[in-house]
Amino acid sequence: MRHFHLARRAGVPALAAAVGALIAGPALADATVSPTTSVQGSGDNLTFHVTNTGTAPLATVTLKIPDDTPVAEAYPLSVDDWAPKIQMKTLSTPLTTEHGLQATQTTSSITWLAVGGHQLAPGQSADLPIALGPLPTLSSMQFTVSATYANGTPAPAMPPVSLTLTPAAPGQAVTGHDHGGAAATDPDSAAEDAEFKKAVDDATRGPSILSIGGWAIAGLALLAGAVYFLRGRHRATDEDDEPEDEQPEAAAEPQKDEKEPVTAGKWSLK
Repeated sequence: MRHFHLARRAGVPALAAAVGALIAGPALADATVSPTTSVQGSGDNLTFHVTNTGTAPLATVTLKIPDDTPVAEAYPLSVDDWAPKIQMKTLSTPLTTEHGLQATQTTSSITWLAVGGHQLAPGQSADLPIALGPLPTLSSMQFTVSATYANGTPAPAMPPVSLTLTPAAPGQAVTGHDHGGAAATDPDSAAEDAEFKKAVDDATRGPSILSIGGWAIAGLALLAGAVYFLRGRHRATDEDDEPEDEQPEAAAEPQKDEKEPVTAGKWSLK
């Protein structure tokens, strides 16, 4: 009998653990990331696979970038039925982007809002892609994923999503997310980086001399066209007015010679 009581007592925590595992099990599948491993110092496209394991539709999903491991560039990629909103934050220390620029602000979080009535129904999943980089030289990053229901109440907390970071293999070139995996040492990639940097510099510097000259020439051409149009219209008006001045004289001339008899043998002007 004593053995029976001991076994029963021992079975209580085991049963509780099993029930806890059954309850917590679905939550582990709430959010995952693909790929699960990226190279340190590179840029990568990540897809967060979010599953609604609750009983009500989800209206928003928020991805939090770790505060202790900020990334210079992080932005959402296009996905149907979801409208992203980026929350920015100011960096205490500027970070270098993949294009060699200094970033003083970066993404703190990304929130996707279900649009067009396409909320994430219970049991359904959504793939939410982002691009980010350069990734830190750490062993991993922990992302926080949260969600809210249509009425604005928060959904149950999801476990952190871990991304494993590994050093680049000897001879392996660091890649960037915006080149589709092309190596940064590739001449084509270097040329694209240079063109991108030039475009950013031109945009921040303001209009160039060539663009100002082009607008000036266009303005002069427009002015010349307006003058030509007004002169042509003035000539047409003058030509239309000339025949009207001559008509009274032509009508008056026959009146000078018009006569009618008054008495026999005499004529009088009317």
